[in-house]
Amino acid sequence: MLADDLDVVIGVDTHKQTHTAAALSLTGVVLEKVTVPADPRGYRRMMTFGQRHGETRLWAIEGTGSFGAGLTTALLAGGERVVEVDRPKRPARRAGAKSDDIDAIRAARQALAGDGVAEPRCRGEREAIRVLLATRAQAVEFRTRAICALHALVTSAPDSLRERLRTLTLGELLRTCAALRGSIHQSAEEFATAMALRATARRALACENEATELETQMDALVRRVAPGLLDQVGIGPVVAGQAIASWSHRGRVRSEAAFAKLGGVAPIEASSGSVVRHRLNRCGDRQLNRALHTIVMVRMRQDPETKAYVQRRLAEGKTIREIKRCLKRYVARQLFRQLEALPLRLDGT
Repeated sequence: MLADDLDVVIGVDTHKQTHTAAALSLTGVVLEKVTVPADPRGYRRMMTFGQRHGETRLWAIEGTGSFGAGLTTALLAGGERVVEVDRPKRPARRAGAKSDDIDAIRAARQALAGDGVAEPRCRGEREAIRVLLATRAQAVEFRTRAICALHALVTSAPDSLRERLRTLTLGELLRTCAALRGSIHQSAEEFATAMALRATARRALACENEATELETQMDALVRRVAPGLLDQVGIGPVVAGQAIASWSHRGRVRSEAAFAKLGGVAPIEASSGSVVRHRLNRCGDRQLNRALHTIVMVRMRQDPETKAYVQRRLAEGKTIREIKRCLKRYVARQLFRQLEALPLRLDGT
């Protein structure tokens, strides 16, 4: 529910170059619209626009973590109240229009209805962890692609190269190929293949080193923000960083049940007849779900208490999939309580 003392709700449709805002009264009447450039000067114009419509305002912004990140930061620094809205629901194109003004109005009305509204994620250390996570994921993906390309090159390489390389382990293959050198005594095919193998192997090794460096930086950040997380079995810097990035700050997620739903581990009723059971939830933040899955898999292999729990639940007739679901829900509860115990927002406020 919106506060009774609000004077206006301002919806903002954000883009790379411009932002469009629409000021609405609490009854949904459009008061004024404006479009400003997406730069500090435009942010000041936007704040002036809001100040013309009363003392207490609520800004409903689409994309606070992407195109609207700069505007959101400027508004919060100016003491404004900001909420993030989901992408506004649009009617079928044949039945409705589409423009920046219309999207801004829809964002404001979505906030008025309280539908899909959340606090913006904080920046500062949380945002630092997020960008490290995203960049590391890219490096890991590029390394995987390079390794696949390397195996394909080895498979189709001339016999002189293939026989030398095909029995090597991955680490040996990367080091050997990275050290390959061409020779004037080789045929054009052998020379070109050797150069391609060398370039591909060096690319994979470079991505591997980049991922390791980023993980080291992330480890330092996580230890400063939430050192207790890394003391838990199955939680390393990448998993802890993802949990922090998804959670953002204390109070944004209203309860541990909501955090479980965010991570896609809230149980869904799947009972029928005399059978009472639940199934996995395929919704939510899939990267957070992946982090929870990693914790559970490690604990099922290494943690004695988790091993005992698995055996007990198997004896009760539960399947491994159901046991993993229960464990993910437990881990989500444990993570949420630890994160909520942190003293400050991760932007330092």
